[in-house]
Amino acid sequence: MYFPSFGLCLGLLFISSNTKFMNDGAEVEDSDKNSDGIDVEAESSSEIKYKTPKPKGEVYFTETFDSGKLAGWVLSKAKKDDTDDEVSIYDGRWEIEELKENQVPGDRGLVMKSRAKHHAIAAVLAKPFKFADKPLVVQYEVNFQDGIDCGGAYIKLLADTDDLILENFHDKTPYTIMFGPDKCGEDYKLHFIFRHKHPKTGAFEEKHAKPPNVDLQKFFTDRKTHLYTLVMNPNDTFEMLIDQIVVNKGNLLEDVVPPVNPPREIDDPNDQKPDEWDARLKIPDPAAVKPEDWDEDEPAQIEDSSAVKPSGWLDNEPKFIPNPDAEKPGDWNEDIDGEWEAPYISNPACRIGCGEWKPPMIDNPKYKGIWRPPMINNPNYQGIWSPQKIPNPDYFEDHHPFLLTSFYALGLELWSMTSDIYFDNFIICSEKGVADRWAEDSWRWKVVVANANEPGIFKQLMEAAEEQWWLWLLLVIASLPVILITSFGWPTKVKKKFEDTEGKKKAICEPQTKGALEQEVKEEKAALEKPVALEEESKQSDDGILEKEEESEPDQKSEEEVEVIEGQEEENKSNKSGSEDEMKEADESTGSGDGPMKSLRKRRVRKD
Repeated sequence: MYFPSFGLCLGLLFISSNTKFMNDGAEVEDSDKNSDGIDVEAESSSEIKYKTPKPKGEVYFTETFDSGKLAGWVLSKAKKDDTDDEVSIYDGRWEIEELKENQVPGDRGLVMKSRAKHHAIAAVLAKPFKFADKPLVVQYEVNFQDGIDCGGAYIKLLADTDDLILENFHDKTPYTIMFGPDKCGEDYKLHFIFRHKHPKTGAFEEKHAKPPNVDLQKFFTDRKTHLYTLVMNPNDTFEMLIDQIVVNKGNLLEDVVPPVNPPREIDDPNDQKPDEWDARLKIPDPAAVKPEDWDEDEPAQIEDSSAVKPSGWLDNEPKFIPNPDAEKPGDWNEDIDGEWEAPYISNPACRIGCGEWKPPMIDNPKYKGIWRPPMINNPNYQGIWSPQKIPNPDYFEDHHPFLLTSFYALGLELWSMTSDIYFDNFIICSEKGVADRWAEDSWRWKVVVANANEPGIFKQLMEAAEEQWWLWLLLVIASLPVILITSFGWPTKVKKKFEDTEGKKKAICEPQTKGALEQEVKEEKAALEKPVALEEESKQSDDGILEKEEESEPDQKSEEEVEVIEGQEEENKSNKSGSEDEMKEADESTGSGDGPMKSLRKRRVRKD
């Protein structure tokens, strides 16, 4: 009983402590696990020798913020359109700081410090990224150090246009790709949006990747540093990764909304439904006739004619009366408050009923309602009308949507109700391996420190119990059986074992009584009834034993032995009169038969 209940309690505690870290059926590993060759051993933070990472391969942009300066970054001085002047400016503050928790010595990041303010900052790339025959890899780190209520941590890759001025960076600045986490309320998102240019009209339209089939909540709530990666390939496929684990992937032609390519045909905007169009599936039967006995005037309910007014019903008593115990308040001023009236209460005399009595209403068995003809299939049914299709004048077919507008800057244009959102280790390149090596030299150390500082399983269980008080009650209930077993079961077993040991010692130390000697005589008598061969063999064995005992017998008995023997002789003499006949029969039986007489062997007991 105890072990299943206690195991169930521990299991519930463990599940509760990890509920917020679990994914709903998705195969997404934790960020602190080994993935894609990154060794995440639990090294002590004191042994970490962090060095600012350096890219190992061709890159378009990198930023570590370890210098403590915003070199190359430009703060926006623009204003948002269509908003009040007080909230339209980008006056959110940025700082370069270490992490609040799990700091890596020497590692710093960009922190969005202000709450409920607009932030905008951007930096140009080493060279524009042009979509051609090389993949695009974008990667950076985010840590929601204080959690997140409503806000984003996504980045924008700003389009390479002639009018791109970073000081004027705002929400309407053209971008090519937007990527990163975003959350408001209970809606957790990982954005991947690209702006596709219409080849005929030149207009840009946002295309949103379908949401990942993964629970993203823990990446916003666990206050750990997570690695976000976007990979776009020239074959029009894409992958989105968190902590180097793929959480979403697809095709730019098939897995975005709205689709890149518009439909070949569209509804004719000039087509209108004809007035005579009959879209009724069923119609009343024109041949149906109302039955002659159908009375539409009968009410749905009538008074119950069998009901009788209850005895004691008071027709002239009001249901409510002024409270006779009520008193006018002392501060009541009739000039200001008006004439005082006692509040009304239910009339105690109306326990059975008061006022005019009316019989209750019941359903009318004669009621049929308004007659309507039954419905039949419409012989003139023409179906649901829809406008005719015409060729889409704006139709195009883009077989290679990867060829997007080139971009030349990376920007963060954000608003959040939570402060201290941490960004670090941006990299833009064309090889996934370059980004992986960058993560090995940067993000890996944050994982190592976080793992080293991770609380043990006991502490996690206690924290879970503190958050959910009912787990303490469950723990107490599960512990009761072991307390009872310990209190009553264990001492009983020890006591029983002690008593058994004492009994054995007593049996060894006490001298044999007369009854025991008689029992021995009976056993020897039974042995004489066996075959003679066995008797002779037994005799030889007994004689040999007697000879050995007589030879080994000492000349002088100790005082204790003499006392024991004398005590036995006195006891035997006192009981001789009562057992003489029995002993005689035993002697006769011993000496009878064809075999030789078997003599009784004296037994000597030593007192320890």
